[in-house]
Amino acid sequence: MRPGNQKGIALIVVLLIASIVIILSTEMAGRLQLNVKRAANIKDSNQAYWYAMGAEQYATIAINKLVEDAKGVIHINQAWAKTNLTFPLPNGGIQAELVDMQSCFNLNAMQVQQTQGSANQSIPAAFHRLLTNPEYKIPSLEADTLKDSLVDWLDEDSNLSGSFGAEDPDYESKPFPYLAANNLMVNKTELRLVNGAKLPWLTQLMPLVCAIPGVSVLKINVNTLTPEHAPLLAALTGMTISTAENVIGSIPYDTKEEFINQPEVAAQGLTDEQKDWFDVTTQYFILYTKASYNNATFAMSSVFKIDNAESIKVIRREFGGKL
Repeated sequence: MRPGNQKGIALIVVLLIASIVIILSTEMAGRLQLNVKRAANIKDSNQAYWYAMGAEQYATIAINKLVEDAKGVIHINQAWAKTNLTFPLPNGGIQAELVDMQSCFNLNAMQVQQTQGSANQSIPAAFHRLLTNPEYKIPSLEADTLKDSLVDWLDEDSNLSGSFGAEDPDYESKPFPYLAANNLMVNKTELRLVNGAKLPWLTQLMPLVCAIPGVSVLKINVNTLTPEHAPLLAALTGMTISTAENVIGSIPYDTKEEFINQPEVAAQGLTDEQKDWFDVTTQYFILYTKASYNNATFAMSSVFKIDNAESIKVIRREFGGKL
């Protein structure tokens, strides 16, 4: 081989090696930048998470202070009920909203209790009145189906409730089959799985309902109701929505008896069981938090319980936006 050809081959080899080195360097630089960016995102996300956890701790202190100062009466005119609270923080901030979980219909209360061999239908009847509110325009068949199916969803047996109930065979026959929970709900969004629930009107119903984890008792704090809750109060008492709005306009009430003795309420002739649905205090709150740090955001909801010793504890924590 001629010397000139050898020099040409050597040059090609050098250029090839140089090209490989450049490609590898570029790839390494790109991966390094990606790893640096990933690490920065993780750092920002972690900081946003700890901001949210800080808001939860602050809410625990605030609720404890509220319990000490309220002396058994919690109402919507107190400082805790201010919505869309914003706390600026270095390179970020926190948006927080504290909500009384006893200003809504606890879906778990639809786990009907058996009394003397027959099921107590007072709470399902109240839920049905809520569903048949003319403003929601829910077809009567769908209202009947959801009421009976929700009882079946929560109870532990496989017997159908009423004429429109649903158990495992009804859910197994769906295009994407699943089973009835046969247990209490953890989140109200489970209502979307219950037979009879339809999205066109379910979105209107959701602000008035909730699911308190592990609690199958219906207890409403009348002092934290707003005019938007008038359909709920009307369904629980049997009064008209306009009358319910007038009653809500008179809050706060110092005692449960003061509310029960209101002329509009007394005229409904509530049973002792219905009267027991109402109170002027609260045992459960939910905190909706959205924290931000640099370009990262973190959303969380925390459910607080005030136990008999007046200590506050978190009984449920979920990551994600407000539902």
